Formats: sequence, structure tokens, C-alpha cells
Amino acid sequence: MPNDNRTNEQRTAERSAKLDALHERLTAAVEGLVTGDDWRRAMEFGARFRSRSFRNSRLIEVQHLEAYNLGMVPHPFPTYVAGFRQWQSLGRSVIKGSHSYQIFAPVTGRFASTTPTDAGSWRRLTRGEHPRPGEAVRSKIVGVKLAHVFDVSMTAGDPLPEVPQPKVLAGEAPDGLWDGLADQITERGYGLRLVSNRAAIGGANGITDHLNREVSVRVDMDEAAMVKTAAHELAHVIQGVQNVDGPMHRGIAEVEAESVALMIGAAHGMDTSDYTIPYVATWADRVSGQSPVEVVQATAERVRRIATTILDKLDTPKINDGAPPGLDRTRPESTRSTDAIRPLTSTGPSEAIGL
Repeated sequence: MPNDNRTNEQRTAERSAKLDALHERLTAAVEGLVTGDDWRRAMEFGARFRSRSFRNSRLIEVQHLEAYNLGMVPHPFPTYVAGFRQWQSLGRSVIKGSHSYQIFAPVTGRFASTTPTDAGSWRRLTRGEHPRPGEAVRSKIVGVKLAHVFDVSMTAGDPLPEVPQPKVLAGEAPDGLWDGLADQITERGYGLRLVSNRAAIGGANGITDHLNREVSVRVDMDEAAMVKTAAHELAHVIQGVQNVDGPMHRGIAEVEAESVALMIGAAHGMDTSDYTIPYVATWADRVSGQSPVEVVQATAERVRRIATTILDKLDTPKINDGAPPGLDRTRPESTRSTDAIRPLTSTGPSEAIGL
């Protein structure tokens, strides 16, 4: 920029301050999302679905994929799955002609005992039988049976409360950004693999395989989404190098990587908030012992450091730092006017941020 007499140290300090400010705006956006009524209703709804065993989860996945390949369901991955009457209790009905998925359900029996500490004293109660006075009662699994469940796509009725989902970015990418990010991935010893669709990498937009030192990105997205994904995966690559003492909690790793992607995008005039805010909020919510906001706040220093590491090596054109072209920075500060910082809006935290 003309007449920019700042030293490299001053530029670095100013950019760090802007990255910190951007992270604060992301934190505020996440807080606004996770404290809203939509999020609360979605969490309460999700809590009504019992977790499935690994065996049943695999059975559901296999049968759902078979149904998808036969054109019976619209998506290759199951979402909410429940029994016929469970769906009715939620105001939805199974669509006529839908084929259920078979899973294993536990068969329980009721047992009673006057001396609960004696394992041999428990007797099974028959159907309708009541315990005797003074007896303790417990339920135990005595076997399994087949049960039938249906994916939400096989039902119709009342809309379900849904957690806001990340929206894959649309549009073109800034010139040279893909190449710059790809170079940094390969320079760190990771291969870069382009895959045809999300099904090829387990439903994700991109993945980082630290064991095989390989990054994969799906190519059936717009350039903007591919670039954002590459920035996210590059952050994972850097995390893997830095975390030599042990693995990072998955939720924290995802929060950090997507926060870095937001900052890389913002430096190039990209607004990633439609994807980043719900993505960060969802992963932050999975870290036990901390609120989503606390998780995001705790990542600030590492996120800024990783983003700075990436930006320092990118020679791509970046948006200006907020100063009008031709401004003489050597003029005394008292002669300049200042603008109020624009508040965070629903359109995202990357608005008007110069890095």
C-alpha cells in the first residue's frame, strides 16, 4: 500500500489484533446460536433418541445404504431412526410402503429379592406379577429380539427441530488461494488427494489422515467450498505436527480447524460464516465439562497462531487492512477520524475484517 511506513513487527501486531477480534466475533456468534430457542429445542429432541449400540448402528447404516442404492430413500446416510410408534409419538407417521430396518432390541425381565446383596436370591416375576412386601425389584436383560425401525426420510408429519446445519459455500475462490494452501499441505509431507464425492470419504467435505499423511478433499463442490475445506484440513495438518505429545480431543480439534478456515477466508474477503458458525457450535457442544462458548474461547491463541502461520506463507492478494488507498500513516493520529466498529450481524463474523 502507498506510504505504508509500518515495520514488519507493526504489521504482524496489527494483523494479530485483527485475528483476535475476528475470533471474538466468532465466539459471540456461537454464543448467540447455542443460547437460542432453536438450538435448545433441537437438543431436547435429540435427547429423546436413545443411542444405538455399535452393532445396531452398523446394521442401520448397511440397510440404509442398500435402500439408497435401490432409490428408496433420498440420502445415502441415515439421520434420525425410530420405531413405528415412536415416530407417532413425535407427530409423524411412517409413509405407506416404506421398508423397515431390522435391529436387535433387548428383552428385559423383572426380578425381585428380599436380600438384594445375595446374587442367588433374585427370582423372575411373571407378566403382571407384583413383588411381595419388602422385596427390591430390578430389570435385567434376558435376551434379544428383532425390532423394526424407520429413518426420518420414511416418515411424514410435524417438522422436527433441527440444529442449524453448515451450508456448503457457493461461488468462486480467490485467485491463487487453492494453490497456496495445497503447496503448504504438500510441503508438510502430506499427499493431497481429490475425491469425486462425499461418499468416498465417509460423508465429509474433506479429511486428514495423519497415519498415512494424506489430505482428501471432495471436488463436487464450488471452488469457494473446496478452498475453505483445504484451509480447514491444513489446520489439521499443523495440529498433527504440533500435538506430538498426544491426540487432541476431536471436538476441540474441529473447532480450531474451522476457526482457522474462517480467518483464512476473511483475509481474502470470503464470508464462511454460514458454514463455520453452526459447524463450530456443534463440535464445541460435544466437549464435555465446558460450554460451547468456553471451548471456543479457549482456542483463541492456538487458532490465531495457526492462522498466522498459514497467512505468512501465502502470497495471494489479500483484502486491505482497512486503510484507504493513499493514506499517509506518518500523519499524527490526532488528525485522523475513527469509525465505530460494526457490530456482528447474522451474515457472519468475516464482514469488514481486514487482515
